[in-house]
Amino acid sequence: ENIMPMSIHKFGNSSVATIPTLYDLVKRGEMPEHQLSKGDIVMFASVGAGMNINAFCYRV
Repeated sequence: ENIMPMSIHKFGNSSVATIPTLYDLVKRGEMPEHQLSKGDIVMFASVGAGMNINAFCYRV
């Protein structure tokens, strides 16, 4: 719990929009249990239907 943000319970399976949606929610403070600070390195990863896998690192 609270290790990484999740949105499936709120938005369902949003496929490729999951990563940008979660990033926006955290940046705007809509997920108070998660926060980002300047200089943080964030790992974004998602697995979708049909075995679509996406992953990348981003410095805030």
